Amino acid sequence: MNLHALRVFHTVAHLGSFSQAAETLCISQPAVSKALKELEHQLGMQLIQRASRGKKLALTEGGQELFNHARSIFAIEQAALEAVRARTGLKRGALLIGASTTIAGYWLAPYIARFCSQHPLINVEVQVANTAQIEQALLACRIDLALVEGSANEPHITSQHWQHDPMSIVIPSTHSPSENIENWLSEQLWLLREPGSGTRQMSFKLLAKQGITVNNNMQLGSNEAIARCVAQGMGVALLPDAVTQDLLLLGRIKTLTTKKNVLMTRPLYQLRYRDRPSSPAAKAFEESLFEPLNG
Repeated sequence: MNLHALRVFHTVAHLGSFSQAAETLCISQPAVSKALKELEHQLGMQLIQRASRGKKLALTEGGQELFNHARSIFAIEQAALEAVRARTGLKRGALLIGASTTIAGYWLAPYIARFCSQHPLINVEVQVANTAQIEQALLACRIDLALVEGSANEPHITSQHWQHDPMSIVIPSTHSPSENIENWLSEQLWLLREPGSGTRQMSFKLLAKQGITVNNNMQLGSNEAIARCVAQGMGVALLPDAVTQDLLLLGRIKTLTTKKNVLMTRPLYQLRYRDRPSSPAAKAFEESLFEPLNG
């Protein structure tokens, strides 16, 4: 198989555009089309459904299968380059970490601080997004490893439990629930994260265990925004304790325990792309995540 043609196909499939692929690869758009036609002829199958005007480019079933393999091949290529560049040890290089918003805001800083003090010439960058977006960045090899709420949904991603994140139901300090707490909560406006957020996904699971049904909800883009909206009396929420502790100390919100009193906690996971060997910097950081911070 022609590796250049495979790279062209991978770039087109990843970007969803012939013109963007040509720009990224620094070749002409006709050269992109020619490489794809040659690859399809060699394999004896159509890989890409050419999009009509206004429609998005799509992969055929065979194209999707080849894309999955190509993604792994170029991930290994990237890892090999990083390993060669790091032959001097961890004296120089880069580490790209993907983190969901709560982890980036409340969990990650001390681990990064320790790593940077031990490896000052490693350039560390953190990309923050919701769990679903972080998974896609990991698959696209835009990050080296990830830390998210909940395990991975993609079969090419492996997950390892990292921490437990306690959560609590919070309500405005001015609200007084009725004696039947579960019914009262089911009648409230629930403030939730957007689809794709690990907090949102876990909220539904934990609330169902408490016998609470979310009948009315409003979506907000961050846990911090939700906590402040609760403090303004707009509704109730299930949030990580790390997010709400300041507002609790100020008396702006209060926690609520249901009669079932089920322990509410969510797992935090470290994710990595199964088919991509870890770079020396990524491997060192992965190991440091499971070492005591005071060690």
